[in-house]
Amino acid sequence: QTGQCGNQIGAAFWQTISGEHGLDSNGVYNGTSELQLERMSVYFNEASGNKYVPRAVLVDLEPGTMDAVRAGPFGQLFRPDNFV
Repeated sequence: QTGQCGNQIGAAFWQTISGEHGLDSNGVYNGTSELQLERMSVYFNEASGNKYVPRAVLVDLEPGTMDAVRAGPFGQLFRPDNFV
């Protein structure tokens, strides 16, 4: 994701995809169907503690957009090294 627009659209995308796969805002699976776990690795990497993190790199020259994503409802979903 690059720039303000890309990161704003990307944040909404990850919120939608997380909901479809049964993940909460911290990346923990709380779904109700095994179907939600299928193809999880297309969008997410599984980290320790059964937590899923997006396969994404967020890039912007201005820190304001990145700070807004971090402070947003799904900001804890990303690892700190996802932000450049």
